[in-house]
Amino acid sequence: MNNQDVWASVDPLGEALHFLRMSGTFYCRSEFTAPWGLELPLMPQCLMFHVVTTGQCWLEVDGDPPWLLQPGDLALVSHGEGHRLVSAPGATAAPLFELPREMISERYEVLRQGGGGASTSLVCGAVRFDHPAAHQLIQLLPKVIRIQPQPSSQTDWIRDTLRFMAAEAETLRPGGETVITRLADILVIQAIREWIERDPAAQTGWLGALQDKQIGRALLLIHREPARAWTLAMLASETAMSRSAFAARFTELVGTPAMHYIGRWRMHMALTRLKESQIAIADLADQLGYQSEAAFNRAFKRYIGVPPGTARRQANAA
Repeated sequence: MNNQDVWASVDPLGEALHFLRMSGTFYCRSEFTAPWGLELPLMPQCLMFHVVTTGQCWLEVDGDPPWLLQPGDLALVSHGEGHRLVSAPGATAAPLFELPREMISERYEVLRQGGGGASTSLVCGAVRFDHPAAHQLIQLLPKVIRIQPQPSSQTDWIRDTLRFMAAEAETLRPGGETVITRLADILVIQAIREWIERDPAAQTGWLGALQDKQIGRALLLIHREPARAWTLAMLASETAMSRSAFAARFTELVGTPAMHYIGRWRMHMALTRLKESQIAIADLADQLGYQSEAAFNRAFKRYIGVPPGTARRQANAA
């Protein structure tokens, strides 16, 4: 198989979306009657989603006009910003954690609120992404993404998935929380794919670089083999470019020089592993291609701002 065949068989953007594996922070089913209002707090490093199953509501995010959400609509608040869900624009909103709740499980609850008028039901969640590729992608999303069901074969399955999620939320049979989590994974990724396909902003920066035949190939190799002792010459050879042309094009599309990107990628991989496991720092340094723990510690502090041991303690405390 020649290089052209190999290039045709890989999908750097698809692999980046593969890294969008979510860690659920919480999920809830909300049963409201007008007038009502819910204020969601700031949740750093989280993405929040809302699915309207019956009725309608308004989504208010500071700096944006209110968004009307109706049955089957899916809204993502991408950057964990505080926002409000209300029965009518400007309605008083009660802080989330001050509302009475029925705890179904450790991470799933039912909220009820309202004055007895028109009813609205929602499935909501706050989710976290731990992989560095996911962090890179989420940073590029707009504040709000709204997906509305359209009468087409391409979106029929989204509508069916939303119905399935609503049914699971209503009954929450054994395993229901797991089902809702997996459905949320699919819906969030699909919403991001829809945004990538229709928004010109998704064709620039890191996302645009992933879709570039040559620089996308280089990014895919870096993501797959972060411990490899990459050089500009090696990456240029892999993409059939001269060293100078590759360096200039990488910086132009990605926004940072290739070697800086590699170092930052390794350290964010290291940070993820420190949070998720008890791996020894010396072993982690070896896995990421560093000749000594001291060299790894220096690089980690340069990119992350604190030594790896401190980062692990902070993660455990959080």
